Amino acid sequence: MLPLRLALAQIDCVVGDLAGNAERIAAFAERARAAGARLMLTPELALSGYPPEDLLLRPDFQRACARELAGLAGRIEGIDVVVGHPEESGGRRYNAASLLRGGRIAATYRKQRLPNYDVFDEQRYFSAGDAPCVVEVDGVRCGLAICADIWEAGPAEAARAAGAELLLVLNASPWHAGKQEARLEVLGERARGCGLPLLYANLVGGQDELVFDGGSLAVDREGRLACRLGQFEEALECVDFAGGALRPGAVVSAPAPEAEIYGALVLGLRDYVGKNGFPGVLLGLSGGIDSALVLAVAVDALGPGRVRALMLPSPHTADMSREDARALAGNLGVRYDEMPIAPAMQAFGRLLGGELAAAPAAAGIAEENLQARIRGMILMALSNLGGELVLTTGNKSETAVGYSTLYGDMAGGFAVLKDLYKTLVYRLARYRNGLGAAPVIPERILTRAPSAELRPGQTDQDTLPPYEILDDIIEAYVERDLAPAEIVALGHAEADVRRVVAMIRRSEYKRRQSPVGIRLTGRGFGKDWRYPITSGYADERQPPPA
Repeated sequence: MLPLRLALAQIDCVVGDLAGNAERIAAFAERARAAGARLMLTPELALSGYPPEDLLLRPDFQRACARELAGLAGRIEGIDVVVGHPEESGGRRYNAASLLRGGRIAATYRKQRLPNYDVFDEQRYFSAGDAPCVVEVDGVRCGLAICADIWEAGPAEAARAAGAELLLVLNASPWHAGKQEARLEVLGERARGCGLPLLYANLVGGQDELVFDGGSLAVDREGRLACRLGQFEEALECVDFAGGALRPGAVVSAPAPEAEIYGALVLGLRDYVGKNGFPGVLLGLSGGIDSALVLAVAVDALGPGRVRALMLPSPHTADMSREDARALAGNLGVRYDEMPIAPAMQAFGRLLGGELAAAPAAAGIAEENLQARIRGMILMALSNLGGELVLTTGNKSETAVGYSTLYGDMAGGFAVLKDLYKTLVYRLARYRNGLGAAPVIPERILTRAPSAELRPGQTDQDTLPPYEILDDIIEAYVERDLAPAEIVALGHAEADVRRVVAMIRRSEYKRRQSPVGIRLTGRGFGKDWRYPITSGYADERQPPPA
């Protein structure tokens, strides 16, 4: 008996572009058919893109999805295709997967486990299915499942009880650091638990703050890796099933942590710019580490011809900042311009002179923030003139504690480093410098003390603890939900912990007004961070009882 050849289609879909997504699925199906596959598996909600969010609440969107699915079924020839799509039936909406065969919809499965945590809110949109779906392909009985259905026991075992010999799992699993290892552990546990091999087709691409990494894979009934596709790129790979077992296929090695994070940044920016139709990007280049890394990511995502860098020096900008900014822009081959902001500072000084003199205690911070806001106005004006997207350069450490200026360095449309700690910024900059024949980020940018250069001799550590300490406290409070007393028990000075936590809580109103940025951790300042701005809660001051 010939083996059953199955194809994993790792597709980059665009939310709401139903016709474009259908065209992409059809093109991948033709490639899979030409490779000898009898069935192709697509990602979760591939037809609509993921997550469609409140588009799902629109009746016209549901009707359009149904029409596009029927049209796609009529186009597929010579191969079965399992397509993820929204379904409306009996006044309810479902996260569904349908088998397209012979010009029609031959079977439909409805997702049973609807996640409602982290970045997920599927219970807002969908009703849960309650039955397995097993389809036969060349004599092999294949059970269908969708993403969260395999993260806990139940649906997979029900498919096995219904006669499945193999599980086909559609996924839109957002990436964050460490997610690949977690997936493989869960898939192995599920395969061993239900005694079935499984194929896992995962979405790839950027969607607003989320990045889907692909990394589609197959595991045998013992949970061993049989096939794995690469990350952060579209791919198609075939796997053979014969004699009740998967035959080993191509396995792409997992990248190093820095390479994985950098790949997520590049894909997230490329898709945000491309899917939203921006002609290019521009950013303020300060001569510091954050803007240097953002510029490198932008060039790798879009090419140097679609990136513009501006140095907007003030009288406080050091000569070495200008020198390093020029060198960096030259190394990366981007357009670079300098536009001193001293004339604008003088104009605002004349305009606000009386007000500044009347409040001398606050005048210093007001004048510092004016510099940042002048730069923000210039960048946004140039964006209006050319249509380019302004990239902000703040990192997670700064975003957490509000070390940023509203309508100043926070002004822009996309925050590339929003979920990247300052200590990781340095690691990624060194990683990027190791990719080419010669470093692109000048060494002095990597070694000098970080500074906003808004007053003479300023450094970040005038205001903040050292970044190694700051990042550890933020990670414990934000990502692990530890109380201040618990963080102190980890070895941090109580004064540092209390100060950092107070800054985090005081800065919520700023974060609500910050641009969307790429999610890199399990708890970014976006869809999975929903704290009130107005809150009277006082953090627990005593460690919990043992």
